[in-house]
Parts: sequence; C-alpha cells; structure tokens
Amino acid sequence: MSKDNEKIPDCCQRTKVRDEKEYKDLINRLNRIEGQVRGVTNMVQNDAYCVDILTQVSAIRSALNSFNKVLLENHIKTCVTEDIIAGNDDKVDELVDTIQKLMK
Repeated sequence: MSKDNEKIPDCCQRTKVRDEKEYKDLINRLNRIEGQVRGVTNMVQNDAYCVDILTQVSAIRSALNSFNKVLLENHIKTCVTEDIIAGNDDKVDELVDTIQKLMK
C-alpha cells in the first residue's frame, strides 16, 4: 500500500507530510521490526529456548527505541520548530508530555 492510499487512524487526525527519504527510512525500520516480531512468533511456535526468545525480544525493543529516536528527532526538527516559529508555544508542552510517555 502506498502512503497516499493509507487510512489515518481515527485517533490521529493531525498529519505530517514527510519527505521521501524520511518516509522510506521509517517504513524500512518498521518492516524490519515486523519481521523480527514474526521471527519471535515462529520461535515460540517451534519451542525455541526461552533465553533465545528473550534475546530476540530485546533486539526488537532496541529497534523500536531506535525508531522512536529517529522519529522524535525528525519531529523536533520539523513540527516543533515550525510551530514555535509560528508562535505556537503549546508544542513545547506537547513535546515534554511525549518524552515523558516514551520514558515510561
């Protein structure tokens, strides 16, 4: 499915237009994470050793953290910066709330 045809979830009415490089990078990262999760599913189905599964789950968590770092950096450099320049200082409060959620 191309990004033009994807439906935005009801919970996310705001949008952000990403350049092609950012879009491809994020999608590639998510596709790799999805593959890792499928791999863990297969490991459980094939009775893999617990420590081996835990190691893979740790790798998934690391990949998700990396995804979040990239997305957060892009968000700060574009959305937050643009809103502050436009005089919308509420974006800083939203950023602080978001960072607090990510650190839980």
